[in-house]
Amino acid sequence: MKLRVFIFKAPIRVIRIQRRRSVYRFRRQMLTLKLALSQEKAETKEMLSIYRKYTRRQASEEEMQIANRQFLDLLKGLGLGVFAILPFAPITIPVMIKLSRLVGVEILPSSFSQDKNKP
Repeated sequence: MKLRVFIFKAPIRVIRIQRRRSVYRFRRQMLTLKLALSQEKAETKEMLSIYRKYTRRQASEEEMQIANRQFLDLLKGLGLGVFAILPFAPITIPVMIKLSRLVGVEILPSSFSQDKNKP
């Protein structure tokens, strides 16, 4: 009798564990996305302040390089945004990222890249 109850409850338990695991994985991914977007927002604000200083001729060459690098990251994000509105975006965007890495081109902004050591 106990064996029948155990066999019957085991698939239900497995389904509950898998559901809980997928919820935790989704939450972790959303937190990672939130952190990356907040970092991108802070870097963009810094870029705008550097450009504002540049209009008054107060920005140094190093600051301008930082601002220009962030501007390129911003353009990368806008480029991915175009593909996000296309049909089958959940399929095409990861494929594009994999293909670009095979070619040696990084299309993700720096705050979204896995390797944080790259400039």
